[in-house]
Amino acid sequence: MASSKFPARALDIIAFFPLMTNSITYSGLNRKICLAPMMDYTDRHFRYLMRLISKRMLLYTEMVHCGAILFGDRDRFLAFDSIEEPVSIQLGGNDPKQLAECAKIAEDYGYSEVNLNVGCPSDRVQSGQFGACLMANPQLVAECVAAMQAIVSIPVTVKNRIGIDKHTDYDFLYQFVTPIAQAGCTTFIVHARKAWLQGLSPKQNREIPPLEYEKVYRLKQDFPGLNIIINGGITDYEQIDVHLQHVDGVMIGRKAYDDPYYWRDIDHRYFGIPRTDISREIFVKQYADYIQSQLSNDVYLKHMARHILNMFAGQPGAKVWRRFLSENINNRSSGIEIIEQAMDLQLKQCA
Repeated sequence: MASSKFPARALDIIAFFPLMTNSITYSGLNRKICLAPMMDYTDRHFRYLMRLISKRMLLYTEMVHCGAILFGDRDRFLAFDSIEEPVSIQLGGNDPKQLAECAKIAEDYGYSEVNLNVGCPSDRVQSGQFGACLMANPQLVAECVAAMQAIVSIPVTVKNRIGIDKHTDYDFLYQFVTPIAQAGCTTFIVHARKAWLQGLSPKQNREIPPLEYEKVYRLKQDFPGLNIIINGGITDYEQIDVHLQHVDGVMIGRKAYDDPYYWRDIDHRYFGIPRTDISREIFVKQYADYIQSQLSNDVYLKHMARHILNMFAGQPGAKVWRRFLSENINNRSSGIEIIEQAMDLQLKQCA
């Protein structure tokens, strides 16, 4: 039911997007559980690791700026392993024409969704007038979405905050979503914190502004025909269960990197797949096979091995495992034997 505060506007949007019976599977993608786009973390190697852990979680890339695609090494930024599918690309930019061109390129590479970053508050992003500062210009965001949708057949989605700077009331969020939904965007991934564009670092912006989940819940109430995914501070299954009572999907971030093995039961809990009792050691072995294949393609060991530093988080031998890898993966000539030696040391700690 539409909010009593905005009955006319809400009814307009509800009429535009009728209530759907299974909104988590818009456009063939199941967004019930998603891996957040995280700069310097969700590269293709970490996504490969997470796909070993969950076959159904929807994976997102790091934010890729349009300039990197249009004028840089395209394969470096866009190539991915087919095992990652379905995988969504997050784009950064504010030019509708450039974003449309990049969206088409991403579709041709095989991505299943294009997501526009309207949430990053970093100084570098602000200097380029994209990311979270775009929340102050929803009409431009709507133009960007419309331009991308006109040229691709895959979904175009938006990831945003609940507000910026002093714009903290729910009406600001509502007014942001309205024109973008009217432009055809049916999925919003909402980080349940506002962003301070001045005075806080990106890290502080992930921690200091309070989480306001109720605003995201209210957004779903006011736009029942939209697919609303919640993000921010989600660290365990119990929190996910609560959120899924109010919204269509949940996006996990840092906890996935800090303890990837924790999420091994996602497919069983949320997608009805029989549980398999796969150990950390087996996941490491599977990932080591991937590392070996990439070493033959001249990929530097540290770019891949850094993603398993936390594989034994909270377990005996975790410190030994992490320290040995940290000290030995930086040599350009290091190979798979480093992983094997680290595993031997970790197992001895458990004996």
